Amino acid sequence: MSEPALVEAVLAVLKAACQGGAPGQGTGFLDGTKADGSGNHGLFAVLDALDAERASRPTALGLSVAGHAAHLAFHLEAGVRWAKGDRGPNDWPGSFEPRVVDEAAWRATRARMRAAYAANAEYARSVTTWDDDAAGTLAASLAHVTYHLGAIRQAIKLLD
Repeated sequence: MSEPALVEAVLAVLKAACQGGAPGQGTGFLDGTKADGSGNHGLFAVLDALDAERASRPTALGLSVAGHAAHLAFHLEAGVRWAKGDRGPNDWPGSFEPRVVDEAAWRATRARMRAAYAANAEYARSVTTWDDDAAGTLAASLAHVTYHLGAIRQAIKLLD
């Protein structure tokens, strides 16, 4: 498989994790989105289904969905910076803030998550020479998004 084909394959899985399936379709690892668009289990749809109060509620494990989303956006942003040579410092403990959000902050967190995802995909498509930093950024993005998608979906079950 060529590098461009591998990159597009990884980005397709990352897209499925973030955007879920198209109406009437599933993905390689998420339940099928119904024809009317409901039932989408991608990260963006899962986050959009929560209001700020529920997103701010800590689970028994202590971390809110808002904290997961803020951290995930930070991770995607930091990965691209790292691959471009910016080694920080990065405030990883602070990346889980804000854990409590109002509606405006929750909208901003979700918008930041979408922008970080788009920048990450744009970066991956712009790479002409794949080194350890570029490949590591793409691999870590996929692993981190899928981990937090699962953690967020489980956290929501603990809120109900």
